[in-house]
Formats: sequence, C-alpha cells, structure tokens
Amino acid sequence: MIRFALLVRGINVGGKNKVVMAQLRQELTGLGLENVETYINSGNIFFDTSMPRTQLVDSLQDFFKEHYPFIRYFSLLSQEDYEEELRNLPDWWNHEMARKDVLFYTEGLDVDQVIEKVNSLELVDEVLHFGKLGIFWGKLLEASYSKTAYHKHLLKMPFYRNITIRNANTFDKIGQFLKHKKRR
Repeated sequence: MIRFALLVRGINVGGKNKVVMAQLRQELTGLGLENVETYINSGNIFFDTSMPRTQLVDSLQDFFKEHYPFIRYFSLLSQEDYEEELRNLPDWWNHEMARKDVLFYTEGLDVDQVIEKVNSLELVDEVLHFGKLGIFWGKLLEASYSKTAYHKHLLKMPFYRNITIRNANTFDKIGQFLKHKKRR
C-alpha cells in the first residue's frame, strides 16, 4: 500500500464547483481507495492504494470526468515524493516570510514549459525554487506583494489555470496526513 495525497484544483471556491467532502470520500472508497481522508474543504484528499500510479491517474481522470466534470486538474503525490521534496527544499523555505506558496504541477502539465515561462519573469522581493512536485515561491515583504512577478504576471499566464496552489501551512499539513494513516 502506498499513501497518496490528491490535490484537486478549484473546488468549493466562492460558492462555485461545490463538492461535498463526505460524499467524495465515499465515492473514492468505491474506486477501491482505502483510508480516504480530506483536509479542509478545498480539495486535499488522502488515501492508501496498491493500484499502480498510471492506473490510478487514469481511474481518477475517468472518475472526475463522469462525476465532477469541472475537476480537470489535479496533482497526485506519494508520501515518498513528499519526503524527497522536503529533503531538497532551499533554506529560505524554512524561514518566516510574508507569504509562501507551492504551485503544484498537475497531471499532464508541460512542466518544462512552465519552468521556462516562470524563469523569464523578473522577480521583485521574491524567491523561488523549482521542485519535483511544483514551484516553491516565497514573497519577502507584504508591502511589495502587489509589485511581485507572482502577483503581476503569474496570474495571467495560460498555465495558471492548470496548476493547484497550496500555502506553506497546508503544505505542512499534507505531510502530516501522508505520514499518519487514519485509524478505524
């Protein structure tokens, strides 16, 4: 059994794309996933499975297409993926900053193209790190946030609608949920 986090983009935001988490947990259990848990109401789902990753991705894509057609993008990461990412994070990620976010790559995303586009941005009071799972982005000062490349340019880039973003606190919670299996 492998423990996974499934991070879904754009649900239960501003009253749109409503998903009842209890129902989703039950439906995912019906796919053969075990110990299904959710964290907050914004698409952080955790489960165990012995299904091969490619089969799991295909099953999830088919499931969402049939039951939740507005869910088109998601990230899937294993506990091992998460722990490897933690070991490779830059030192700045562990320090206080105005804001820290992880822009998770989603299944099927052209990661090289995203990295190329983001590398072309001129950073203003911000730092970034290209990880295996996503882009780790730190904003140094709240007062200059509106001038950052993150705020001024990233939101307008075509790939922005195809990624899913979590703040540093949620990134930490993801790690906690991946390490601790639900007790029945």
